[in-house]
Amino acid sequence: MIRLFDHHRIRNTKELEGLWDFSKVAEVGDVPDRYTMKLPVPGCWESHAELGTYRGKGVYRKMLSVPKKCNVRLEFKGVSHTANVYFDGMPAGHHYNAYTAYDVVLPEVEAGEHELLVYVDNSFGDHSALHVPNDYYTYGGITRPVSMEIISEVYLERVMFTPIQSTDGWKGHWRALLRNIGDKKQEAVVKGTVAGHELVFSSIDLNPGQSSWVEGELAYPDVDAWSPEHPVLYELEARLTLNGVEADDWIDRIGFRSIDICGEKIMLNGKPLIFKGVNRHEDHPMAGSALPLGLMVQDLDLIRELGCNSVRTSHYPYDERFLDLCDELGILVWEENHARGLSLEQMQHPLFAVQSEQVTREMVEQHYNHPSIVIWAVLNECASDTEEGRVHYRRQLEIIREVDPLRPRTFASHHRSREKCFDLAEIVSVNLYPGWYTDEDPGELADLAKGWAESLGGSGKPMIISEFGGDGFYGFRSRDRVKGSEERQADILLSNLKSYQSRDFISGMFIWQFCDCRVTEGLDWLLNRSCTRNSKGLVDEYRRPKLAYDVVKACFKPDSHISE
Repeated sequence: MIRLFDHHRIRNTKELEGLWDFSKVAEVGDVPDRYTMKLPVPGCWESHAELGTYRGKGVYRKMLSVPKKCNVRLEFKGVSHTANVYFDGMPAGHHYNAYTAYDVVLPEVEAGEHELLVYVDNSFGDHSALHVPNDYYTYGGITRPVSMEIISEVYLERVMFTPIQSTDGWKGHWRALLRNIGDKKQEAVVKGTVAGHELVFSSIDLNPGQSSWVEGELAYPDVDAWSPEHPVLYELEARLTLNGVEADDWIDRIGFRSIDICGEKIMLNGKPLIFKGVNRHEDHPMAGSALPLGLMVQDLDLIRELGCNSVRTSHYPYDERFLDLCDELGILVWEENHARGLSLEQMQHPLFAVQSEQVTREMVEQHYNHPSIVIWAVLNECASDTEEGRVHYRRQLEIIREVDPLRPRTFASHHRSREKCFDLAEIVSVNLYPGWYTDEDPGELADLAKGWAESLGGSGKPMIISEFGGDGFYGFRSRDRVKGSEERQADILLSNLKSYQSRDFISGMFIWQFCDCRVTEGLDWLLNRSCTRNSKGLVDEYRRPKLAYDVVKACFKPDSHISE
């Protein structure tokens, strides 16, 4: 399943889910004598009995049947973490980063059987500035869905819809990107429909090899607003006509909602918003990072039962099917790019700028239409306390604003009084761990954080506590409430939540974290992760609730109470 709905009706699309041939390889381009395994796509190769800790290169093979000579587009929703695509033995595409989609366009493919090879590399090294040993696991494999499409010579590469609330009601601004991969000039016309209202764009001439945007705006007087309480979705349909014949389409789902900053408040549809959320990793011991739809739904059921209204995609863009679920269920999303806890030295890697800026742009462009996404974020706990780091924060936040003029931006900081970038974003977000890494009082620490923001460029801005929590090992109970016990974890979260919920200047809180997750086995601080697992989850890796789960539920559910 690529999306939770049909993304095309005119464009011929085939999902490539199933068993693919697989073999380890030493280098990209190596062709094995035989393929020794069959692995599911999408899936993580760690799920195979012989590949549980494999870090290196492998090649997937799939035979494709093309019914007639045509233009083929292959879309990969996520390959972890470096992909090299070969078609009939020839290099056809390359992509770095596990968490954003990419495509390979193959003009004039002959009818018949064709060999698709995808070389996957999840190793760490000089080629990788973002995927490094970290507090979560970099799985290997084709971890998200793959599809094959037959496209026309001119096709719709992207459609972006911006809802605009005015005194006259709702309007929508359309942008459609067209691409001509043919060898002749073409005249194209695009029509866009939402809620029964049709917008006809001006016709456009596209030269061979040219890509161009068309734009338009239309009023939608009879639509309802999207909100967590009423997540109303509308189908967006764009149709492309060439020489009077419909040649391509693009279908998406959108919601009409506004997200604004008003002083120290975050406003959703003109009303103050308080985030009650969790940080979540895409991780499960049975599926790795390739969670099937059923497990995604289970996670969201547990998150909603907690009384949460939001999820932070720590620390990378999510599988788009999960975002589709959030759109449907009314879960607000803070989505952030992929870069977690990188030092200044790591940010000075020669590939850091290009790789991190690429994932930032791809994240915003690809997930732009999701109404559930209300915050974009970058560079969690990186070197925002340095002038050199500030250059990267500024550039990546600028990229977001270039693509999306409306959603607020933030980044999660742990630098306290040394922070140098609060002035660059609309929302101040801080990671604090009183009761776990420090013995500070959470209320006093929150007041200090407010002071840091006031003096370091964040004056008058909303503040979010973006991480807080402590370890709790499932089943480890202690009447003395020792560190690491479920009781101590519950105490830490109760103390934090009571302090943050009582302070009007805090616009939201995201607990670290929803579920226990696998981490990279390594040296230094990674040695402190018992069982190569971050155990700060409200549920364990199998989604069994800990004592802290009910404590959080009592704080977040409006009809619950906390016993003193």
